[in-house]
Amino acid sequence: QVQLVESGGGLVQAGGSLRLSCVASGGTFSSFTMGWFRQAPGKEREFVAGISWSGGSTYYAEFVKGRFTISRDNAKNTVYLQMSSLKPEDTAMYYCAAAWGTIANMRSSLKYNYWGQGTQVTVSS
Repeated sequence: QVQLVESGGGLVQAGGSLRLSCVASGGTFSSFTMGWFRQAPGKEREFVAGISWSGGSTYYAEFVKGRFTISRDNAKNTVYLQMSSLKPEDTAMYYCAAAWGTIANMRSSLKYNYWGQGTQVTVSS
C-alpha cells in the first residue's frame, strides 16, 4: 500500500515562503507522476503543480507560475513544493498525490491513485 505524508505547512505572512515536502512509501517512487493540489474551505480541490516520474516535465496552474516550484528527489522518495511570494488567497490545505507511470493530464485529480492527508498553509495579510 502506497502512503504519502506531507509536511512543511504552517502560518506565514504575505510575501513569505514555505517549502512543502511529501514522502512516499510502499511503492516505487520513481515510477510515479506526482502532483500537488489544494483545497480552501468551501471550494473545490484544485491542481497546483505536477511533475513527471523522471522530473523532466513540470506543469503549473496559472495562478502559481513564477511563484511556486515543484521538484523531486527519487533517492529520497520525496516531492517538494517551494512556495514564495505567498498571498492570502494561497491559504488552503495542500495535498500531494501519486499516479502510476505517465498520465495524460496532470491537472486532473481523477488521474491520481494515491493521496496524502494534507498539510495546512495559512497566509496572513
